[in-house]
Amino acid sequence: MITKKTKMLGIALLLVVSGLFAFKPSTNDKYFEIQKNLDIFATLFKEVNTYYVDEINPTKLMKTGVDAMLKSLDPYTNYIPEEDLADYRTMTTGQYGGIGATIGNRNGKTLVIMPYEGFPAHKAGLKVGDEIIAIDGIPLKGKSTTEVSKLLKGAPRTAIKLKVSRVGKGNLQMTLKRQTIQIDNVPFYDMIASDVGYIQLTDFTQGASREVRKALHKLKAKGAKKIVLDLRGNPGGLLSEAINISNLFIERNQEVVSTKGKVKEINQTYRALNRSYDTKTPLVVLTNNRSASASEIVAGVVQDYDRGVLIGQNTFGKGLVQTTRLLAYNARLKVTTAKYYIPSGRCIQALDYSKHNADGSADKIADSLKKAFKTKSGRVVYDGNGLAPDVEIKEKVYAPIVNSLLDKGLLFDYANLYASKNSSIAKAEAFKLTEAEYQTFVRWLQNKNYDYVTEVEKSLKTLEKTAKSEKYFSRIKGELGNLKTRVSHNKEKDLSTFKKDIKHLLELEIVSRYYLNKGLTKVSFRADAELKAALKLLGSMNDYKQALTISKKARK
Repeated sequence: MITKKTKMLGIALLLVVSGLFAFKPSTNDKYFEIQKNLDIFATLFKEVNTYYVDEINPTKLMKTGVDAMLKSLDPYTNYIPEEDLADYRTMTTGQYGGIGATIGNRNGKTLVIMPYEGFPAHKAGLKVGDEIIAIDGIPLKGKSTTEVSKLLKGAPRTAIKLKVSRVGKGNLQMTLKRQTIQIDNVPFYDMIASDVGYIQLTDFTQGASREVRKALHKLKAKGAKKIVLDLRGNPGGLLSEAINISNLFIERNQEVVSTKGKVKEINQTYRALNRSYDTKTPLVVLTNNRSASASEIVAGVVQDYDRGVLIGQNTFGKGLVQTTRLLAYNARLKVTTAKYYIPSGRCIQALDYSKHNADGSADKIADSLKKAFKTKSGRVVYDGNGLAPDVEIKEKVYAPIVNSLLDKGLLFDYANLYASKNSSIAKAEAFKLTEAEYQTFVRWLQNKNYDYVTEVEKSLKTLEKTAKSEKYFSRIKGELGNLKTRVSHNKEKDLSTFKKDIKHLLELEIVSRYYLNKGLTKVSFRADAELKAALKLLGSMNDYKQALTISKKARK
């Protein structure tokens, strides 16, 4: 059925688009191409609205088209309709109205992953591992995490009723009052050695620089003479906060970052405008392949001025700047407007979005196009692939059995069971599973499904397939069968062989049930290779100084 609404919408859109370009430039003029394509799009949209066999949602159809168009540019250029502005503001400000908890979905169940200390969820007694069954009487079965999140959020001081299922307790009813939730950019800081302070920076929303400064001040008051700044897993955020955090460690008026794009009016060089907080204290910055954007600006400033040592893995490589533009009807466009360049002059963007493969993906910038730059002391660094750490630590790779236990949620589930049977445990930093407790976990796994395939087994499967296609299988069938038997994984043996990793991850899960994120962070230090490398380097000022003055073999 053709509705009057869809007819009028199509006609109005055509009139508006036509009115944008009421002249007809030459065919060589770029504006003619714009007018032509907008006319085609408007008439196509009108015809689909009018003649498509089923009734359609014009707004949804338009958003699908806009999203597909922007996706062809880069992953960071996005259309934000008015109804999604609340989520966008949360990303930039770190504030929202809600209960203060991270949730996740596994096998159709909405689970509490982490309540934030001091907020309504925590105060009401909501625990890690709780399943939320209903919100204000609305069953959550079949709902996505995004849909559940919208139900949890709302105006501060409004009441919300939760039906929750807890292991060992059955169903519980809870009534909470939403409040303004301010997510901490620095969720944890503490002394990790007699003279070493540690700061975990997980985001760059408003106030991040203030939080880092506060942490620095308190750690110095506790005796910190060396600092570890942890940017691992930090996806970035506000450019202004990256500039202000960099400003804490470098002299006033030094360049932090410059932006260069097509529109010259928005090109700008940003400098440290405030008095520095500390330009002398030995500094180590931890990075990994999930440290991106604003994280890379801060880490890049530290590296380019030889202000500190980067330890870990190559950063993500996002050297693009986004600006938010106002559209009609209070919608927004977040659009990539420039590339940023850190003090050495390099851009660390790793993917070239100006060229796309047949599947729509972008290629990494070719090694032949990467250029060498120099830090303040003359160390050679390269552009085009994120930031290479000064001290590289290989990323932790878990055995297939460990990944299977994680992916199936079995460590998560057992931690819930453990917490239901133990009202308290030792302090986070002291808690360790006994051998008897680990064996209890092993027995619990006996009737659980967590099968997996090792890399060797995959290789043998490929070999068998190749042998069959090349008609060699009959010759090696016996030997291949014997080899498959010998390398076939044994779960019981693997639970012993990889006990150290499994036990550590299980301890992390259990501690989070009692001490939340702070406890989890403390336990994670036990197996933290990057942090151990940082402490070792800071333990020898000669090694620290050498890392900043000796030009290591360049890694592109």
